Amino acid sequence: MRGTRSPWPYLLIAPTVAGGAFLLLYPMLKAAVISFQHFRMGELIRGGAAFAGLDNYAELLAGEEFWRVLWRTLGWTAINVVLIVVLSTGVALMLTRLRRGLRLALMSALALAWATPIIAATTVFQWLFQSELGVVNWLLVMLGFDSFRGYPWFADGTATFAVLVILVVWQSVPFAALTLYAGLTTIPGELYESARIDGGTGRQVFWKITLPMLRQLFALVASLEVIWVAKCFPQIWVLSQGGPDGATTTLPVYAFKIARVLHRYDLGSAVAMLTVVILAVALVSNLRRMVRQ
Repeated sequence: MRGTRSPWPYLLIAPTVAGGAFLLLYPMLKAAVISFQHFRMGELIRGGAAFAGLDNYAELLAGEEFWRVLWRTLGWTAINVVLIVVLSTGVALMLTRLRRGLRLALMSALALAWATPIIAATTVFQWLFQSELGVVNWLLVMLGFDSFRGYPWFADGTATFAVLVILVVWQSVPFAALTLYAGLTTIPGELYESARIDGGTGRQVFWKITLPMLRQLFALVASLEVIWVAKCFPQIWVLSQGGPDGATTTLPVYAFKIARVLHRYDLGSAVAMLTVVILAVALVSNLRRMVRQ
């Protein structure tokens, strides 16, 4: 019959949806359950974890270390997201003005940088910032900054934090830049021509035409980058393991260290669930505003 919908499309995507839901929802639900239990090494081996109510959350919120890590995570996320959005916008705008050959070369380079495995890229950055044989120190000394001769980047908390910011921004800009460039290609050229005829400057054109037209896309990119940066773990763990002296310990690293070192799987799960709640609260309002617009 003409009005009857075929069930085949739903049946074909059902395995993918079911597999995705299992892989995404089951770990989160399991972590949520463990966060309300007394779950340590003994319970991991023999089972039978006792219900602990909100004790794990109360222990976290009462400790000073959790709040230090939380504020560090917020600062880490804000710095990275601002740099990523600003640099990606600049790269996307540059792509629209390059000739075809240069544009293709730059887009290929961005795609290769984005496709580089996280652990491989992190290892390369370790080599680049190595104190004695690293290219960065050698280049800085060649430019006249003799104080960087043998400078130990990973022995100082601020320097290690800066290296991680550079790494994460380098890994994140390609995706955001290509996404924004795709959005820029959808803006009619007549709008820009009219603005130039009226004497509009490049800055005025961006704030009056480009940004309003792509406001939803900017909001989406910023939201995705907040999630990506806030949950960033492998780069930090491989490069510094949260050190030195906890200077690069963010909430995901903090949760892993609690569970791995102290075998407090209940407390680590509580940190993970608080991270999810904080991200959800931070992003829901932004996404609701984007959907309404």
